[in-house]
Amino acid sequence: MPELPDITVYMHALEVRVLGETLTDVRLMSPFLLRTVEPPLTTIQGRKVLALRRLGKRIAFGFDEDLWLVLHLMIAGRLHWRPVGAKLAGRQNLAALGFATGTLVLTEAGTKKRASLHLVAGETELRKHDRGGLEVLNSTLEAFGAALTRENHTLKRALTDPRLFSGIGNAYSDEILHAAQLSPVQHSQKLSLEEINRLHRATRQTLASWTERLRAEAGDNFPEKVTAFRPEMAVHGRYGRPCPACHAPIQRIRYADNETNYCPRCQTGGRVLADRSLSRILKDDWPRTVEELEEERKP
Repeated sequence: MPELPDITVYMHALEVRVLGETLTDVRLMSPFLLRTVEPPLTTIQGRKVLALRRLGKRIAFGFDEDLWLVLHLMIAGRLHWRPVGAKLAGRQNLAALGFATGTLVLTEAGTKKRASLHLVAGETELRKHDRGGLEVLNSTLEAFGAALTRENHTLKRALTDPRLFSGIGNAYSDEILHAAQLSPVQHSQKLSLEEINRLHRATRQTLASWTERLRAEAGDNFPEKVTAFRPEMAVHGRYGRPCPACHAPIQRIRYADNETNYCPRCQTGGRVLADRSLSRILKDDWPRTVEELEEERKP
C-alpha cells in the first residue's frame, strides 16, 4: 500500500501537472470504484483543480464550490500519467481523469478491488475521510508520546493505526522499528522515555529520508515504481536475508494478509518471535533465538 513517502511524491508530481488545470473528462471503468452517488461525478467535469491535500494515505482533489474528490489507493492501487486522451484497455484500469496536460489513470492489480473514490461537498464531509492520526514529521516528542501511549498496543499495530499516526503502513513501520531497535510486539505503554524518544527520532528520520529518496528517484517524471518492496530496505520484504546492521537472518510474523519483518538480533534481544500459524505445528521445534536459528541453517 502506498504510504506517506509514496503519497507525498505522488502529490508533488500531481501539483505540477493538474493543479490549476481544468478537468476535461472523467472516465470510470469500474462501477465498484465510486462509493458515492451525490453529488454526481459529472459535477466536477469542467472545473479547475484548486487544491490538493493528503489525508493520511488518501489524496483529495479540491474543486470550486468546495467539491472534493477523495482517492484511496488501498493496497494495489497506483497512479499513472498518460498522454491526453489515452486509450484504456485491460482489467487493471479503473478510472481516468483527463486534463489538457495529460491523463491521470488509476489502476489496481489483483482480483480484490479495494481502491475507492468518493466525491463529497464541503469541509465537514471531507474531514470524515481523515482518520485523525498525528502527522509525525511535524510533531513534537510530547505529542508523539501522547499518541503512542493513548492505547496499549504492540508497536507494530500502534504505528500502523491511522487514528494514532498518519500515513504509516506495513512497510515503513518495519523500517522504523528496525531503525529504533525495538520489537514489533513490544507494547506501547511499557516503553521507557528513552525508547519513546528513540522511536520518535527513527520515525521522523525514516519517513523523511525515504521521501527524499523517492523524490530524487522520480525527478521530474511521474513516479511509476511505487512499491512496498525495495532492495534498499533494511528488513521489510527481506525474510531470510542478512540484516544490513548485524547480518542475522531477517525473520517474519505472518497474520491475515500482513507480514511483519524484523531482525531478531537488533530488535528482540536475539529471540525469534513465534509465527502463530506455524508454532501450532512446530511447537517446541520452533527456534526461540537467533543462535538456534543459525544452527538449524548450517548444512
